[in-house]
Formats: sequence, structure tokens, C-alpha cells
Amino acid sequence: MAATRPAGTAAGTTAGTPAGTTAVIAVTALAPVSWGTTYAVTTEFLPPDRPLFTALMRALPAGLLLLALTRVLPRGTWWAKAAVLGALNIGAFFPLLFVAAYRLPGGMAAVVGSAGPLLVVGLSALLLGQRPEPRTLLTGLVAAFGVSLVVLKGAGALDLVGVLAALASTAAMAAGTVLTKRWGRPEGVGPLALTGWQLTAGGLLIAPVALLAEGAPPALDGRAVGGYLYLAVANTAVAYWLWFRGIGRLTATRAGFLGPLSPLTAAVVGWAALGQALTPVQVAGMVLAFGATVAGQLGGRTRRPFSSAEKNHRKDSMDLTVQALRR
Repeated sequence: MAATRPAGTAAGTTAGTPAGTTAVIAVTALAPVSWGTTYAVTTEFLPPDRPLFTALMRALPAGLLLLALTRVLPRGTWWAKAAVLGALNIGAFFPLLFVAAYRLPGGMAAVVGSAGPLLVVGLSALLLGQRPEPRTLLTGLVAAFGVSLVVLKGAGALDLVGVLAALASTAAMAAGTVLTKRWGRPEGVGPLALTGWQLTAGGLLIAPVALLAEGAPPALDGRAVGGYLYLAVANTAVAYWLWFRGIGRLTATRAGFLGPLSPLTAAVVGWAALGQALTPVQVAGMVLAFGATVAGQLGGRTRRPFSSAEKNHRKDSMDLTVQALRR
């Protein structure tokens, strides 16, 4: 993998998918795959009916851990930008996500997020000036149709509040993804620090709401402690670091089209580990969603020049040393 190509040219510059871009896509895809396990962990390991506390425990400890590791704080306008990104990607997304996870079967809750690529395409047109190609719109519609096959099949058993929460969380994440691409990150600041800022800001937003709405934290047994540790470290600190690294190297649309990997993972985990039945129609919907994920990575051109903040060298993205992580 070339180390001297600017980060902004690593993806989306041609209709194909170069080997270096494929590697970035593969690493970034680990984030939504990890998020797909959130629903099983929530329903099987965590205290019931505490979505806000669960969101807080996922975000704030992970954010503080990354702040301690990087020892970098925002400067200037980045205090406000980090707060906005933290509110969208974490502060709104997490509570809504866990409301959906508590009220819907795991696969059903997650699969609603497959509508995310279409939202990212629309927001990219509005905020990034990237006019969507017909093929991209068609791919997004296929992903949304796949979602409908999975969700509408069991509509009679679905909780309306849960479905609305899942859709709202998807919208918040889509907006956060596009704004993260639009703003890039400050010169000399790595994705690990940016992730820590957002997780901390989002966690601090969730904390007072969780206290007012749900009261004091519940008593935790060993099973719950293990679940929260997994969510905070692997599912959040590591996964969001990979995600924001990927957004810095891929177009917002390409990153958005990785989203269906989360519901696909959740559905597979629900079937394999939790005994949740899948009908042939639902399986067909998941196949369509996965096909849209693959198709969303095969082309598309970036129509907006990258900002200087996005033009960090590729070695900054792929170097996994402690020094690089702190940048």
C-alpha cells in the first residue's frame, strides 16, 4: 500500500476499487460488523429497560479512555464541531439505538439501519455538493427494499416506538457521517483523538438525561459488567476509531453503504445464537441489502475537493504505533 498518496485520493477517485482502497474498506467494515452484535449483547447481558444508562456506559468510559490515551483536546471552532458531531454520532444515536434494541427483536431493530445509505446519499448532495449518480440511487433503493422485506414481514409484531427510534438513530448517524466528512479533522489530529472527543461529548450529553429519566444506576452483576466492558471497548472505542479512520479515506457514500453490514450481522447473530427464525422473504431481503453494500463500494467519484484537514498522508491512517494513535 502506497504511503505517500494523500488520504483524500485513497478512495472514490475512479470507477473501480484499487487494492489500497479495498483494504481501507475491509478495515472500516469491521466497525458496522461489530455494531451488529450490540443488539444481542443488549438483550442477553444488560439490565432491562435502561436504554439511556446503557448508552451512557457505552459512550463516556470509551471517550475518557481515548482522551487519556491521546492527550489531545479540541481547539478553537473544534470545540463546537466536536459537540455537534458528538451529539449526532453519539448523543442522539446511542439512546435511540438502545430504545430500538430494547423494544424490537435484534435483527429487526438493526435492519432498519439499512436505510442509512439512502440518507447519506441525500445529505451528501446537500452538504458536500456531490450529485448522486443514478446507479448510486438505485443501489440505495435496493438496500431500502431489502430492509422492507425483512421488517414488513413481521410488522404485526413490531413496536412502533422501536421502529421510529431505529429510523431516527439511522438519520442521526447519516448526518454525523456526512458532517464528519465535510469537516475532516484538524491538522495533526488523528482519528483516535477525534473519536475520543465525540464519545466524550456525546456521553456528557446523555448523562443528565439518563439520570433524570431513569434515576440512579442499577445494580450490576458480572454478566452485565462484562457486557458493558465489551460495548465500551471493542464495540465503541475500537469500532468508532476504525469508522472515523475510514470516513477520512472513503467518500461519505461509500462509508454509508457499509451500514447494512450491521443489520446483517445482527440478523445472523440473532438466528445463530438467539434462535430467532428467519423466513425466506427475510433472507432474500438480507441478500439484497448485502448486494447493495458490495455495489456501493464499486464506483463513484468524489466531486468535491478535499480540505487540507482531509489530506493527511495514508501512513497516518495505517500506522498503528502508539505515536501514530496519539496524533
